[in-house]
Amino acid sequence: MSGAGFHVHGPHDHELEHAAQGGHGDNGGGMIAQIAVITAIIATVGALFSYMGGATQANAGLYKNNAAIKKTEASNQWNYFQSKSTKQSLAEFARDLAPEDKKSSYQRKIDRYETEKNEIKTVAEKLESEAAVWDKSSDEQMHLHHRWAQATTVLQVSIALAAIALLTRKKWLEYGMFALASLGLLIGALAMLHI
Repeated sequence: MSGAGFHVHGPHDHELEHAAQGGHGDNGGGMIAQIAVITAIIATVGALFSYMGGATQANAGLYKNNAAIKKTEASNQWNYFQSKSTKQSLAEFARDLAPEDKKSSYQRKIDRYETEKNEIKTVAEKLESEAAVWDKSSDEQMHLHHRWAQATTVLQVSIALAAIALLTRKKWLEYGMFALASLGLLIGALAMLHI
């Protein structure tokens, strides 16, 4: 309380002033504030990495599903191809057994089946190629998912070290927290670069 040039400090005023100045040589107050801010930043980055990990995992599942659909469509085309092959074989057998005046009719069917088989084969191979692209994309997304998960895990361990550093006031734990946070950011950068 102050009045007429006379100032009296309350018991808490000295502590507030001490904390605001970083502990007057005691690094504890500065260390606490520094770790608290860094921990909040790490937690925010970790939440973003966690989101990206979930998104890439969902993409991987979606792409794998698309690959399965394309594989099923290709399988259907190969079954259709096999059906045409069977019909062609039967027409060839019938042509070989038919009298001369009917052989040309069977030969036209054989030629038609051959043309249809080639068209079906082209579609089936295209679908198989598309399935392979979806499979590769799914694998790439899963790799990225693992990178994001690794980065998130390392950042979570860094946050745990921060809590222990705050409780024990050990400087080496604070350095460990910074090292792990840096490692987590590096792994996250690798994920962003698709490495």
